[in-house]
Amino acid sequence: MTAPPPGPGPGPRPGPRPGPGHRHGPAPETPPLAGGATGAAALRPLLDTVLTALHTGAQERGGPLPPGGPDTVTAHVTAALGDVLPDHGTGPHEALRTLVHTLAAGAADPADPLCAAHLHCPPLAVAAAADFAAAALNPSLDSWDQAPAASAIEALVTRTLAAEFYDTAHPDALVTTGGTEANQLALLLARERHGPGLTVLHGANAHHSITRAAWLLGLPPTRTLPTPTGTIDPAHLAEALAATPGPTLVTATAGTTDAGLIDPLPHIADLCDRYGADLHIDAAYGGPLALSPRHRDKLAGIDRAHSITVDLHKLGWQPVAAGLLLVPDTALLAPLAHQADYLNATDDTEAGLPDLLGRSLRTTRRPDALKIATTLRALGRDGLVALIDHTCALAHDLATRLDAHPGFELHAPPTISTVLFRPADATDEDIATLRRTLLHQGRAVLGRTHADSRLWLKATLLNPHTTARDLDTLITLLEGSTHR
Repeated sequence: MTAPPPGPGPGPRPGPRPGPGHRHGPAPETPPLAGGATGAAALRPLLDTVLTALHTGAQERGGPLPPGGPDTVTAHVTAALGDVLPDHGTGPHEALRTLVHTLAAGAADPADPLCAAHLHCPPLAVAAAADFAAAALNPSLDSWDQAPAASAIEALVTRTLAAEFYDTAHPDALVTTGGTEANQLALLLARERHGPGLTVLHGANAHHSITRAAWLLGLPPTRTLPTPTGTIDPAHLAEALAATPGPTLVTATAGTTDAGLIDPLPHIADLCDRYGADLHIDAAYGGPLALSPRHRDKLAGIDRAHSITVDLHKLGWQPVAAGLLLVPDTALLAPLAHQADYLNATDDTEAGLPDLLGRSLRTTRRPDALKIATTLRALGRDGLVALIDHTCALAHDLATRLDAHPGFELHAPPTISTVLFRPADATDEDIATLRRTLLHQGRAVLGRTHADSRLWLKATLLNPHTTARDLDTLITLLEGSTHR
């Protein structure tokens, strides 16, 4: 990362600055705003500077992430920032040029085909552009008078997406910051239905947010079911349900973080019906498969859940954040109702102003539904399904290549778009060192996870622009790194 030379150190600070009545010289010019009648004109030249800096930063990085490791990146950032709060500003163009370039040069870029460690997608350009518009206008979805159009967009988008999962009269969804918040809301709603004695059962494959949510909500410690094959065993679940007195919430997973596996949802739903337990399905990763005729059968039974988590900043290509909590009926969200006279006065609500405060535990909320709505309109169902199907096919292609290669061991064919593999005859220590070496060199970003008591490399393919040649490049890079 190239950074401008640092200026002189802060040095001793001057005495108290003169107050408003004792200014020397002309007052500084008021910076322009992003909104209003003149906002677009003020933003246009700044955006040109930003786009140029994004380009030069990516060129300087030249790969999926910057080489050198944390100390090198921190040194470059420190040099670029200089005095974080200078006495005199450098102006908007210099500040944007320097810091956006530094951010891009030091980024782990999920748009690079060799950046494939996490459930961290490259956002679509159209979604990022819509998100920029949301930032410029800055609506806040805690009251209608702060977000008239944004609140209507959110209502239409959430109902439409909920109807993709629930064939009911009044399906609904809340926009969340991601799977963690959605899971927390699911447990909160279950607690409000059944009381603080609610027992939460989940597989060892469940996302960590389940146990954290139970802790935050003051619920009893969750009970973990073993998942030796990576998914919940219905026989173990039946035993646990039979031995659990009182109200119970079962949380299943459709797309595990480590391997992208899907629990046997129909069997789990049958057992929940038999024992009178509620069911929440964390489909943060796998939820968008419901849109694809080719893959939706993998989610059979998902419509029987009391709530579903879906995260469109994974297999939906949205900028963070774009989470959803879906329910089959709006009435299930009633426990979230809250009243603050300055936001949703009773007489305003009775007069027809939409009450937004019960749509989240947050107060100030960004209009994250705008980028989702823009993406759905721009791509349509067929365009979005094409991205989902192509990404899943890429994972199968990589798995096939690795399985046929004598230098690698494939864990299993991918369920969604996550591929677990390891160099043949490598130790766990070798694999951990290999991954860190690639990170330090800035050549590839791969994940790691344990399965079958061994450490595996993880490639999470979420980039629909990845090609077969990119897969070959990854394998060649790993071959060279393994045989050194």
